[in-house]
Amino acid sequence: MAILFKTTISENSAFAMIDQALASRLQYDGYFNAVSDAGETTLSWAPSMSAGEFIEQVKEMLRLTWDAARFWIIYDRHEERSDPDITEMRNAAFRLTRGYNGVIVASLSLLGRADDEHDLELVFVCFTEDFQRRNFRVRYEGKAITN
Repeated sequence: MAILFKTTISENSAFAMIDQALASRLQYDGYFNAVSDAGETTLSWAPSMSAGEFIEQVKEMLRLTWDAARFWIIYDRHEERSDPDITEMRNAAFRLTRGYNGVIVASLSLLGRADDEHDLELVFVCFTEDFQRRNFRVRYEGKAITN
C-alpha cells in the first residue's frame, strides 16, 4: 500500500514553480490532463509549440477548472520520495472523489529532457464546495490507499 496524498502546496506556490521551471530555459516535455464526469482533456507540448504557448493553454484549462470548481488541493509529486506515478495519483483521486458532484482532477507534468532532476509534477484535485475538500483531506491525506 502506498500513501498517495501527502505533500500539498498552495496555488501561488504551484504557479510559481511552473513559472520558475519554464523560465529556467531547460528543455521539457509537457503534459496536462484533466478528468471529470464530463470527460477528459489532454494537452501535450507539441514540438512546434513554444513554452509560452503551452503554459498559456495550461493556464486557460486551469482557469476553466477554477470557474467550475474553486476549492483546490494541489499535491506535489517527487520521484526521490518514491511517490506513486502521477497517473496513478490522478486516477486514485478521481476514483476516491466519485461521491462528490462536480470534481475535476488534473495533472501537470513538466519532464526534463536531459534528466529528471528538475521535473515538476502536480496533481490538482478541485471541488465545487469547501466541505468536499475538507472531507477529502480528512479521509485520505497521509493515509494508505488501496485499489
